Amino acid sequence: METHTTLIAAFLGLIEGLTEFIPVSSTGHLLLAGHFLGFESAGKTFEVVIQLGAVLALLTIYFGKLWQVFRDAPRDPAARRFILSVLVAFLPAVFIGVLAHDFIKNVLFETPRLIAVMLVLGGVVLLFVDKIAPEPRHDDATAFPVKMSLIIGFVQCLAMIPGVSRSGATIVGALMLGASKRAAAEFSFFLSLPTMAGAFAYDIYKNRDLLDAGAVNEIVVGLICAFISAVFVVKWLLGFVSRHGYGLFGWWRIIVGSVAFVALSMGF
Repeated sequence: METHTTLIAAFLGLIEGLTEFIPVSSTGHLLLAGHFLGFESAGKTFEVVIQLGAVLALLTIYFGKLWQVFRDAPRDPAARRFILSVLVAFLPAVFIGVLAHDFIKNVLFETPRLIAVMLVLGGVVLLFVDKIAPEPRHDDATAFPVKMSLIIGFVQCLAMIPGVSRSGATIVGALMLGASKRAAAEFSFFLSLPTMAGAFAYDIYKNRDLLDAGAVNEIVVGLICAFISAVFVVKWLLGFVSRHGYGLFGWWRIIVGSVAFVALSMGF
């Protein structure tokens, strides 16, 4: 793997880790950055698979809490309800993701202008919801009602359009259903584990014939960088949104999406 390609893979991995768990669309940022840097991965597999680095970062930070939940599940109804809530929220993404996989990867992922527009629209929605969300009724991300979790799971599916943001969709859904800002972010963390792991496994299966040694090396570099940067973001995010909300991320989306759309319109 050439040094230039290695540096780009590392840079994209850094972007993935920094943006995966904040509501700005990591996939949108990756695809736009890859477009402007001239980076092409076979089947757009790199952009999906390096998400595993962010998953591993989250598992590292929450290992103790998750271990306790699974250890207590046989005798603790609350632990079982939490596991059920996350699995129920994950199910819509399974069905829609499998059915629409080829369209998402071959059409939506190849439309940079759509990504830029969705970044801007998502930023406007995030700013609006951050102001008008109802008074929080749910402060514990591990105790969301199962019905509420299912609705959040359907909202998450909007993020199959690149530029929408998986974390953004789940956070907006949770806020509008009465979650506190911190609980909305934390439930998005938990839901990301099966969602991103499933996307990783399915994409590897679908594109296994496209992965040569060069592609694997790029993925490893990107994955490591995503892991390192995601650790810092996860540790920082909950405290930040508890104090300041999500307005900063809404404005970031609008600025990045607008700049990208103008650049694309100019032929870059």
